[in-house]
Formats: sequence, C-alpha cells, structure tokens
Amino acid sequence: MDHENYGQLDVAKAGERRSWSQLELGLSSEERWIYTSKPGREHFRSGIGGGEGKVQSISPGMLGPSSNYTMETPATFFLVGIPGLQSSHLWLAISLTPMYTIALAGNTLIMTVIWMDSTLQEPMYCFLCILAAVDIVMASSVVPKMVSIFCSGDSSISFNACFTQMYFVHGATAVETGLLLAMAFDRYVAICKPLHYKRILTPQVILGMTVAITIRAILFMTPLSWMVSRLPFCGSNVVLHSYCEHMAVVKLACADPMPSSLYSLTGSSIIVGCDVAFIASSYVLILRAVFGLSSKNARLKALSTCGSHVGIMALYYLPGMASIYVAWLGQATVPLHTQVLLADLYLVIPPTLNPIIYGMRTKHIRERIWHFVMYCLFDHSHHHS
Repeated sequence: MDHENYGQLDVAKAGERRSWSQLELGLSSEERWIYTSKPGREHFRSGIGGGEGKVQSISPGMLGPSSNYTMETPATFFLVGIPGLQSSHLWLAISLTPMYTIALAGNTLIMTVIWMDSTLQEPMYCFLCILAAVDIVMASSVVPKMVSIFCSGDSSISFNACFTQMYFVHGATAVETGLLLAMAFDRYVAICKPLHYKRILTPQVILGMTVAITIRAILFMTPLSWMVSRLPFCGSNVVLHSYCEHMAVVKLACADPMPSSLYSLTGSSIIVGCDVAFIASSYVLILRAVFGLSSKNARLKALSTCGSHVGIMALYYLPGMASIYVAWLGQATVPLHTQVLLADLYLVIPPTLNPIIYGMRTKHIRERIWHFVMYCLFDHSHHHS
C-alpha cells in the first residue's frame, strides 16, 4: 500500500474489518478516526471532557493489517463514553459522582447496620444486606471508569479488564433480578401467610435461595464469556459505549457475533421474563390480601410500601430490558446515545435508590441507622475528649 493511499483502507480486500463510515456513526467530529500522512500509524482523537484535542496513538498491531487476516486480539479497547453527547460528558460526570457516593455510602451503611444488629436477622433484612452488596459491585464495576472517561478522557481499558468488567456487570444484574424475586416472595409470605413465615423462610431456605440465585447467574455468564472470549478482534478497538457492554463489544469482532448475541438476548429474556412474572404474581396476591384488611391505615401503609417496591423494580427492569432489545434492533431504530443512556441508567439509578426505598422507608432499619450514626458521632467524640 503506497503512501498516498494509506488512509483509504480496502474494506473489500479485508471483508472481516468494519468499514470506517460505519464506525463513525454517532461520533462527534473530535472522536472520528483520522489518518495521518505517516505510514504505519493511525490515531484516535478524543474530545472527551477536558481532553479535547488529545490524540491517543493506536498501533497498527492493534488494528490488524489491511491485507492480512490476523487472530491477534487488541491489547486495549477505547470506550467512547456516550456517542454524540460528548459536550455533556462533564455534566454527566458531575451527576454521576454524588449518585455513586450515595450508592456506596447508603449500601455500606445498610450492610453494616444489618450485620451488627442482632434484631435485624429476619429473612427480609438478610436479602436486603445481599442486595446492598450486589448494588455496590454493580455500581463500582462501571461508575469509576465512566467518570474517568467523562472528566479526563481516559478512555482506554485493557482487554482483560474489559472482559472482567463485562462478567461482573452482567453477572451482578442477573443476581439482582433474582434477589428482587426473593424479596417479593418474602413479602408475599409475610403478608399472605404470616403465621407460617418463620416455618417457610428458615435460614436454610434463605441460604439455598441465595446460592441458587448466584449459581444461576454464573451458569448464564460463563458460556457467554467463553463465546465472547473466543471471538477474534482484528479490526477496530473503539467500543461505542461507556463500559464494556456485551453487545457493544461483540459488534467489533471479525467473526459472526450472532451466536453470543442470540444467547445473551434469549438468556436475559428467559431470566427476566420468569422473574418478572413471579414478582407480578406475588404483588397481585399481596394487593388482594391488603385490600382485605379492615384498617384503612394498614391498607395505605401496605400500598405505600408495595408502590415504592414496584417503582424501584420498574426503574431497574424497564431500562435494562429496553437497552438489550434496542441494542439488538440496532442504531437504525434507536439513536446510539439513547441505547447507551438506557444501559447506564439501570446500572446507576437502582443502586442509588435501593438504600432509600428499601432501607430508609423501613422503620427498623431507619431507627438502627440513626442509633448507629449517633453512636459513631457522639460516643466517638466522647472517647476522644
């Protein structure tokens, strides 16, 4: 390939590589691939946050030669952030930081209080403690890197780190949906069969449910990870997403990504579909029992609790499933920035709201947290004085 024609890659000659025009869709002018006149070198210009005009070199070894097929995987991926919304990246970082802080502090506080207080050992609190731990994992898997991309333009992520992030993100979401089902079942037993509550939800049953939820997530994620890791990545290494989301990564593969994409869509649909069906059934039975209560105050209290639970589940399931289906339908149907925002939404908002909805609205936990905070502040200062 001569010096003048270097910038025009022969896509027909290397059919397994994605065309540059496809790759540029949804990117701002600052983030497009630009070819320099120096042979053997291409650059990715990133205009994210404060890094406008910063040029990151990508060696030809990462991209693969234009004329020879290579099975080498790139050492690094580059996360774009939210394509088309680069001008808003700083504001998104400013919004994400307090949300992540609340998620981290709130969930840690709930876990600490439940763990330390012997009166909070009922099944509901055990599930809440596990949910808080999963929320921390889910948010911590993506938010720190997203803030780094939005603030400083540090968009690079190593190949292994990318696949580790993918495993933890999708694994945590599979565990979370199972926990929401377990908590709905717990509320059903507590309201509809209160006399049998202790006999049905024994510590052994709770442990069994938790282990089953975890095993289900591992069984779903392990084949998916294996399929993705077997794909050859010999073309672009720019992920049009703010984290290593499965569909966004497999689109970069030189081989057909359909098997893993179909597995992901089918597996997610079955898991979420079954969980949502059982959760809906539980709440229908709960509402039926609630409307049978003679006390108006008891009805209102139960409805308020159920309503907040259903609200938080809707914020989790609707954006989550919407992001999966719109990613499958493609950019022609839904704009790319909308797809990415939906995928970000269901990973950030539930971990932020769960401590408030499930924790602060629960009287016992609210009281224990207040006592714990007062003890830490005043008893600590008393000892120091």
